[in-house]
Amino acid sequence: MIDLNATGDGLEGYPLWVAQLQALLAGERDFIANAAQFSAFVFNELPDLNWAGFYLNRNGELLLGPFQGKVACVRIPFGQGVCGTAAASGRPQRVEDVHTFAGHIACDSASNSELVVPLVKQGRLLGVFDLDSPRVGRFSEADQAGIEALLAVFLEATDL
Repeated sequence: MIDLNATGDGLEGYPLWVAQLQALLAGERDFIANAAQFSAFVFNELPDLNWAGFYLNRNGELLLGPFQGKVACVRIPFGQGVCGTAAASGRPQRVEDVHTFAGHIACDSASNSELVVPLVKQGRLLGVFDLDSPRVGRFSEADQAGIEALLAVFLEATDL
């Protein structure tokens, strides 16, 4: 487990971002409003992103939800691509080079690395949060821990 209060290793912004996100979402419980704010917040705070957003679990497939970035794939079957793999396995997927990921779905040809974190509350898969970057190797273990901490704030602040 990575300590978000540590310094170095790319962790500098995450403790501040957790506090900022708590303030941003305070007083609003609506899923769509909070998911839209969350996507915009992450997209604007993390450098080197070209997409940040949600895919929602709808009857065994992922349906596009609130996001920031270029237009995206609308539906992704469980088990297909990085997002579908994260949904099917229930485990985050951090891919340094998406072009080496078997079955990668190229919604945006400019994307080269990806981080996908399942969105789970009370044992139920709600969907995934997906980050894409044009930079190969963009996402570190520290980024994954930071995004997981931010998603915990989102889940706590949001009625689902």
